[in-house]
Amino acid sequence: MKNTLLLAGSAVILSSVASTAMAREGISIVGSSTVYPFATVVAERFGRTTDFATPKIEATGSGGGFKLFCSGIGVDTPDITNASRRMKLSEFEQCNENGVTSIVEVLIGFDGIAFANSVEADQLDIKMADLYMALAKSVPNPDGSEELIDNPYTKWSDINPDLPAIDIEVLGPPPTSGTRDAFVELAMEGGCDTFEFIANLDKEAHKAACHTLREDGAYVEAGENDNLIVQKLEANSDAFGIFGYSFLEQNDDKVQSSIIDGHEAEFEQIASGEYGISRPLYFYVKAQHVGTVPGIAEYLAEFTDERTWGDDGYLVDKGMIPLPEDERAELAAQVASLQSLELN
Repeated sequence: MKNTLLLAGSAVILSSVASTAMAREGISIVGSSTVYPFATVVAERFGRTTDFATPKIEATGSGGGFKLFCSGIGVDTPDITNASRRMKLSEFEQCNENGVTSIVEVLIGFDGIAFANSVEADQLDIKMADLYMALAKSVPNPDGSEELIDNPYTKWSDINPDLPAIDIEVLGPPPTSGTRDAFVELAMEGGCDTFEFIANLDKEAHKAACHTLREDGAYVEAGENDNLIVQKLEANSDAFGIFGYSFLEQNDDKVQSSIIDGHEAEFEQIASGEYGISRPLYFYVKAQHVGTVPGIAEYLAEFTDERTWGDDGYLVDKGMIPLPEDERAELAAQVASLQSLELN
């Protein structure tokens, strides 16, 4: 009997130790490189002003973040993923299949996507249609026939004589990036649809024509690190880069926004909707981890506080375009109640 009690007691102790070993002291965040600088500022302030550990943040790209986030429940998976686009239905379904069944969506603000070059070069004034013609894998035949051909253009001036007579060289994000997703959906598709015969294609053919970037060296996948793109533009004044407005603002002594369809990537023009290449920014939370991983609810409260994401909040100083005040109030209430996302 004594031995049985000792074994039972040992089992309880081992179970307690295992449970403790499974615990994680701080919040784990992955996802978008565009949201990364905003989340980092919030995380650092959160670590300084509360008794909780500073959250650990990794820039994996939006797509890579969703893949990790949706891999399952447990402290070996992230608690939060940042995203520079909304979660896709396929990703939501993958989450549900792996037991991530209660997800809180947090829309935090807006960002513009800059098409930029070195301040040492002339500022580019371009139309979205010309951007599409420069970067698409297939473009309309220059003979005027309604057919698509492999992109023949090597210089910007080949597309439009008003553009510079320099080689087309654009540094941009990889397929896992939400910035790339938004750029092809907003800029590439916007330019693509100026050609009526492409706009009238069926859904699959239209997407292939508008969203497929060329692979002959004119578009260079430069990774998820936007700071690296800025550095490369400094070194090569003939090159252009694609990255979020916050990086443009933080490096305005080194790089400048192009003028696209008459508008620049500037705070006022993005906030007003005049600048055509802008997108919402999000993060997603596993509600099932709240109460298990310490500090998640408190981190959400910090992020959705007016002094953080409000019109005069510290995230605005980092280049985030805030949501309207009434939307912020409504979203903050939904986040506080851990309202679950529904996609269908």
